[in-house]
Amino acid sequence: MNKVRLAIVRQKYRPDGGAERFISRALEALESDQLDLNIITRSWQGTPNPDWHLHICNPKKWGRISRERGFARAARACWQQEKFDIVQSHERIEGCDIFRAGDGVHRVWLEQRARIIKPLQRLATSLSPYHRYVMQAEEAMFRSASLKKIICNSEMVKQDIIRCFQVPETKFAVIYNAIDSQRFQPATEASRHAARQQLRIPDQACALIYVGSGFERKGLRAAITAVARSDRYLIVVGQDKQLSRYQQLANQLNCLNRIRFVGVQQDVIPFYHAADGLILPTLYDPFPNVILEAMACGLPVITSFGCGGAEFITNGQQGFVCDALDIRALQHAVNAIPAKVVDSAMSEAARARILPYTPQRLAAELHSLYQQVLQPHD
Repeated sequence: MNKVRLAIVRQKYRPDGGAERFISRALEALESDQLDLNIITRSWQGTPNPDWHLHICNPKKWGRISRERGFARAARACWQQEKFDIVQSHERIEGCDIFRAGDGVHRVWLEQRARIIKPLQRLATSLSPYHRYVMQAEEAMFRSASLKKIICNSEMVKQDIIRCFQVPETKFAVIYNAIDSQRFQPATEASRHAARQQLRIPDQACALIYVGSGFERKGLRAAITAVARSDRYLIVVGQDKQLSRYQQLANQLNCLNRIRFVGVQQDVIPFYHAADGLILPTLYDPFPNVILEAMACGLPVITSFGCGGAEFITNGQQGFVCDALDIRALQHAVNAIPAKVVDSAMSEAARARILPYTPQRLAAELHSLYQQVLQPHD
């Protein structure tokens, strides 16, 4: 039997990115005698597997639009010349067989962002040639006759695409990300104590963790405001150009002494181990991996309706879901998360919820999807 030649398209491959983790898990899962794996990318950081074929498409770029358009053209030219059996794009490029909507729908993200920006910024966004280009590229791709399947990592994103582009239900595969629940495990008493000592957080206190860079989109302002009106501690993992603005906010709300800004961390596990829950009131996020990681570590989650991860949470069981900007509801949720030393029922429910989502399951779901795409249509 001939090998199936699969091409995966990702403009910039960063080993630590969410999409990239999906790709590497998928590729590891799919490496077999039947598959010939190709990556079409502008640049690859890290060491690729020697069995994968890299196709570097790095045309000159002068700005954001030329960067997107240039890569789209080069990638398409590459896959047309190579005649791959399946082209799976993680970028909005018309003509691919499978699109993975890892970033959700650009139009929906702009709708959500409009809720927190000033009127002048809203006007600038509506006139921005870049946002217009992205929305046009997205629409052209979703309406393209070549597109056979769309992988969504949440039901929320699937519904967003149906609402915005009227794509038929049959084109979708909702495949949740995988989580390694052996690596991400709940804290032991010793690891919790050690992590808290490091962060100067009392053992008996209740602490929440926020993980994510791009503080505006992921709702750090709302998280700080909700925590300010409680006795909870907050560990902030991630970076942002506006960091000082958030430190000032915490200072104004008299809670800076309970907030630990720790920057980006190579290994977040010790920080999960110091916490009793995750708070991520993100404006729009298809399904951040940090939710799976936190739940695997036994952390109940507070998140928003604009987050695909909300699908894994029943209010009061694995955490709480509310509007990203509803400070009162967030505050209630913050106060309702118990310190693990007091009550571990939510913690156990959170971990139990993610246990089925193994890399093996992801591999099986992708395999079956690729089989469907390769089936000759009657």
